[in-house]
Amino acid sequence: MLNFSYYLHEKSEESRHNEAISFLIAVIGSVFMVGGMLQTLLTVQKPQWFLIFPYQLGASPYDFLGLAFTVLGIMLFLMGIVLAVHYRAQRLWYSNELKEIYKFEEEKLRAEKSSESKAPETPKTNAAQTTS
Repeated sequence: MLNFSYYLHEKSEESRHNEAISFLIAVIGSVFMVGGMLQTLLTVQKPQWFLIFPYQLGASPYDFLGLAFTVLGIMLFLMGIVLAVHYRAQRLWYSNELKEIYKFEEEKLRAEKSSESKAPETPKTNAAQTTS
């Protein structure tokens, strides 16, 4: 039982680490997205936008670079958020399993303690009484 609770504890810590990494992926995605928009604004003379995507670009390769950064940034941002939610759900499951194990162990200790206190004590015989 101890090994399984140790395993769950380690997996919970691993999920916490993965959740932090996925938030960093989302931050990197937002940096790429803003960088792509700035690249498009600086290189294209009159960009035509569909929401945040430029759809009419010039012939310069830098124009395509801005679009590529914007699309890559959005994909990384969404992937980071989805992974963070996934790892948070995993960590919640591990934590709930750990709570159940600890609750079971606590009830087991209470049962042992109550059985020890309810056990009848054997009367002590006095050495003088047994010799007479």
